[in-house]
Amino acid sequence: MFFPPTAAPVLHIFTDGSFDPASRHGGWAFVACRAGVEVASGFGGVSQTTNNTMELMALLQAARWLHQSAGAEPAVLWSDSGYAVEGCNRLMPIWRNNGWKVICANAHRRRRTIPDRDLWQAVDVELDRNPLITVAWCKGHSGLVGNERADALAETGRLSIRT
Repeated sequence: MFFPPTAAPVLHIFTDGSFDPASRHGGWAFVACRAGVEVASGFGGVSQTTNNTMELMALLQAARWLHQSAGAEPAVLWSDSGYAVEGCNRLMPIWRNNGWKVICANAHRRRRTIPDRDLWQAVDVELDRNPLITVAWCKGHSGLVGNERADALAETGRLSIRT
């Protein structure tokens, strides 16, 4: 199945990141599907990165593609990263209102900026461009074709980095 059966028939964009802790190489990818057919994809690789950075990069690149290619079309950005989905849906508005600082009860820690601040800010800008975008979680490695395809492309992106 290309997208979850409960999802409405809109543009579905699956995102994923890949990371190898030994080499610190990572990859990101997205796969855009309309009516169960892949209509676009993108991937890339980055050296000296983290897994969470690659998950965010995948979301950012998907949102940029959506803005450039589909305009204000309703879309669901699917990610198997709880970090990315919760960040987009719950934490990003809080971080924005708090000057992109860590939110916690400890006043000393509150002054720290969030990890990947520049990526979060870029994702925020892209998501603000289209209020019809929904960011949703999907279970990874569960046979969901769009997610599996994005996973494979992210791995291709990671492997494109030469040591």
